[in-house]
Amino acid sequence: MKITFHGAAQTVTGSKHLITLKNGTKILLDCGMFQGMGKDTNELNRNFGFKANEVSYVFLSHAHIDHSGLLPRLVKDGFKGKIFATPATIDIAKALLRDSAFIQEQDIYYMNKKRRLEGRPLLEPLYTEVDARNTFELFHPLNYNSPIKLPEGVELQLFDAGHIIGSASIFVTITEDGKEIKLMFSGDVGRYRDPILNSPECYPQADYIIIESTYGNKVHAPIEGYGAELKKQIQKTCIEKKGKLIIPAFSVGRTQELLFALNELELEGELPPVDYYVDSPLSTTITKIVKSHPECYNRALQNLLKRDNDPFDFKGLRYITDKRDSQALNKSIKPCVIISASGMAEAGRVKHHIANSIENWRNTILIVGYCEPNSLGGRLKKHPEEIGIFGDRFAVNADIQTIDSMSAHADFNDLSQFLACQDASEVKQIFVVHGEPKVQKEFRLRLMKKGFKDAVIPQAHQEFELKTKE
Repeated sequence: MKITFHGAAQTVTGSKHLITLKNGTKILLDCGMFQGMGKDTNELNRNFGFKANEVSYVFLSHAHIDHSGLLPRLVKDGFKGKIFATPATIDIAKALLRDSAFIQEQDIYYMNKKRRLEGRPLLEPLYTEVDARNTFELFHPLNYNSPIKLPEGVELQLFDAGHIIGSASIFVTITEDGKEIKLMFSGDVGRYRDPILNSPECYPQADYIIIESTYGNKVHAPIEGYGAELKKQIQKTCIEKKGKLIIPAFSVGRTQELLFALNELELEGELPPVDYYVDSPLSTTITKIVKSHPECYNRALQNLLKRDNDPFDFKGLRYITDKRDSQALNKSIKPCVIISASGMAEAGRVKHHIANSIENWRNTILIVGYCEPNSLGGRLKKHPEEIGIFGDRFAVNADIQTIDSMSAHADFNDLSQFLACQDASEVKQIFVVHGEPKVQKEFRLRLMKKGFKDAVIPQAHQEFELKTKE
């Protein structure tokens, strides 16, 4: 049996790990899209490094685009197998993949208008909405802790990873030549004591582990403190300076965390009396999906539902879906809070809100999650004097603030706790993926100090043989 790392290998995007059995069965762990890789991004997303029609199964850890975003491309290129994921992951993935296809078709349409006038060859999107819909037919729901046996000597079990609604760590038991190999793929690990989700679950002893490392060299601020910090930023910007608080937020996870924190402030009588907007059609859709899966909530939130039937709603909240309402919001000078996608501020409506607000000292841009360094959010975090947006230069007069404690990714302590259920001496190899090279090197050294004797940082398309126990 072999495993090849075709994505998230010394990067934080494009998660794809291909297991190949002796009998020819091929299992793909995630099928993520590369993002923020500059001029190489398109080429990376168009070439898997393997033949799509040879893949037998996809085991999907969660719905984020860097883990699910190339599923329609895989189907377009010939994949006809089954895609296993939790019910919540399937619901969210359908929404994200439809949105991704729409954006690609729109982008290519406008690019081809120019190329047609210039007499240049026309481009094709990575995939279309038709390809996305064809993908939906291949989804097969699998609940947590409900092992399923596949005919090729493969057993699959999903464990709650606590990262976003429906996220899972994937435990695979493979029998070859009468011997078993147990492999754990962490997916993206969430944080312990999350206000909405369950903490990451324990899992059986593994022979091989694939572990994410996004924040493998850092320790986050306490997760309990971001509500107070959020209130502080609203008070300072909207009440004292009479300005707008612009919050770039991922449609999945971060938007719902913000809404939950604001709802808690209202329950405590601490919510500042201003208007609150979620300006993103996708965020609106995802929030509805999150509300439809209360089975994924932790015990504390389950108890809260007994006295608050909607923990993501509060006085003054309005969802904006119509483009004209979004444009009107840009023109308004009334103090307010705007939560809008995308989380890295690299695209979507939030980019327009930032462009319209960045030069006014009354306003604040609040970064609440990971931003790729070259993204607009990443560049704003460096507090430049001016910045380029939509090809124009803007003076950065607005306040730039961050709340680091809202990360949905495990830090080093969380990752250590996630691995604590394992006897490190029994793990043949642990593969470090989904991280920036500097972080991965530091995390690898920490893992070795914890007793994982063979910690490896795979290169793109690097292949390893997985051996059965003697």
